[in-house]
Amino acid sequence: MNANTTAIILIGYQNDYFLTDGVLHHALESTDAVQKILQGTVALINKIKDTPILVINTPIIFTETYTELINPIGILKTIKEVGAFKSGTAGSETIAQILAFADRIINVPGKRGLNAFSNTSLDSLLQEHNIKDVVLAGVVTSICLDTTGRTALDKGYNVTVLEDCTGGRSRYARVLNSTQLLEELN
Repeated sequence: MNANTTAIILIGYQNDYFLTDGVLHHALESTDAVQKILQGTVALINKIKDTPILVINTPIIFTETYTELINPIGILKTIKEVGAFKSGTAGSETIAQILAFADRIINVPGKRGLNAFSNTSLDSLLQEHNIKDVVLAGVVTSICLDTTGRTALDKGYNVTVLEDCTGGRSRYARVLNSTQLLEELN
């Protein structure tokens, strides 16, 4: 990867997820996992802040009545039911640790769904800066990062997901490799 053609896209770094009293904080893996994501991300931004790497924040913010959500299902239904990421609320605001880098991060507003490219100027911004490699950080890996990553790939970008700067919803299964499975079966 070349620093001149790489962008890091931050997804979901908002109070409703990251503050312990955020309405969706409980939906993430654990408080420890959230802190590790945050520590990894802040450390990364500190290390690259003097490089030409483009850092972009793509917060999800809905209108007060969620009229943009037509027949929401899954996480979008939950967001509406609990009043998460509502415009003008503290929960929709970007977390302080990311705001500390406001002079280094480009904020791309308009995300109102799972995909950071939808309803935003993200693709135009990436093209304007001749970005070839897109690096994803944030939450939720299996939803917004996955959707954004697949769209980025469809648009011709090389996609990387940062393991130590991403997290998902509460775990529902153990993760093993095939060797571990065979060992457990004996």
